[in-house]
Amino acid sequence: MDLTIAIILLIIGSIIMIYASDVAVKNSITLACIFGVPSLIIGMTIVALGTDMPEIVNSIISSSLGRANINIGDASGSVLTQLTLVLGLLPFIGKSFAIKRREILIMGGCLILALIILLSVVEKGYFTWVNGLFLVGTWPIYLLLTDAVVDKEKLGEVCMDPELHNTTHSKLFHIILTALGFIGVAVGVTMIITGVLEISRLFNIPAFIISFFVVSIGTSLPELVVDIGAIRKGEVEVAVGDVIGSCIIDASLAIGIGQVLFPNEVSAELIVPAILYVIIASIGVIFILCCRGKVDKIAGIVLIGLYLFSYVLLLIIRTRPALDITSIVTLIQEII
Repeated sequence: MDLTIAIILLIIGSIIMIYASDVAVKNSITLACIFGVPSLIIGMTIVALGTDMPEIVNSIISSSLGRANINIGDASGSVLTQLTLVLGLLPFIGKSFAIKRREILIMGGCLILALIILLSVVEKGYFTWVNGLFLVGTWPIYLLLTDAVVDKEKLGEVCMDPELHNTTHSKLFHIILTALGFIGVAVGVTMIITGVLEISRLFNIPAFIISFFVVSIGTSLPELVVDIGAIRKGEVEVAVGDVIGSCIIDASLAIGIGQVLFPNEVSAELIVPAILYVIIASIGVIFILCCRGKVDKIAGIVLIGLYLFSYVLLLIIRTRPALDITSIVTLIQEII
């Protein structure tokens, strides 16, 4: 396989993945609205699981191939991409919107806790199936904590969409389309992983680096597309729930599920500095959102800046790969 074929696999795989994810998400939302699920919970569960399906499938497939670095790179990179780049682009592509500080604090706290737990696991350089099961098991706990601050009676504008109320299709029809969408995601992700492995081999670039900085952008596109649509319809809680909910899934369920089935060794010297920066960036994002109480263009510029600064991290990882947490903190202090 040459570079041209690898790039074609990446492009076609991304297109299939994005389209299939869109089909799965739309039909999942329809089913959730039929059963009367609140907006924020739709965002954090149904929509977040649907838009995060690429990372979840990637976890299982890459771990089965003994390539957990691809899974962790994609999932942790997606946390950074979604929380900074995707959220930062929303006020520019969609419009500015207010957020509820209490919900952001609870969801943000769950995300940071999930990332810290993930960091403590990968630091030792390998996963056990118990580690993976623990990560998967923490996700329902984060949902329960978030559920405590949700307005249970609010369904929101997303469920008031005439297309949802006037649909003539049965529940079974939407369930089948949702399943087909998830299958399409699996096909697309398989093509992407094949392309990543080939590019990694041709250019001698660690697969984690490609996944963290490149693949994560592709797997975050479903969130961007869905959230722009939600913001334009005035359904802020669905968008916010999807962004942060997807990040929580990435840091727990999406990484853990592959390791439950296929425990792997991982490259701690590459992963630790990346996740540490994601934690720092996440704290910064939550702080900014809680202080401003809204996501406007000023906040958007700061969030996008946090994402772009991650490329400084890329240079650090490539030039000084043997880093532990203490030396990473020292480097960050030097940069600041």
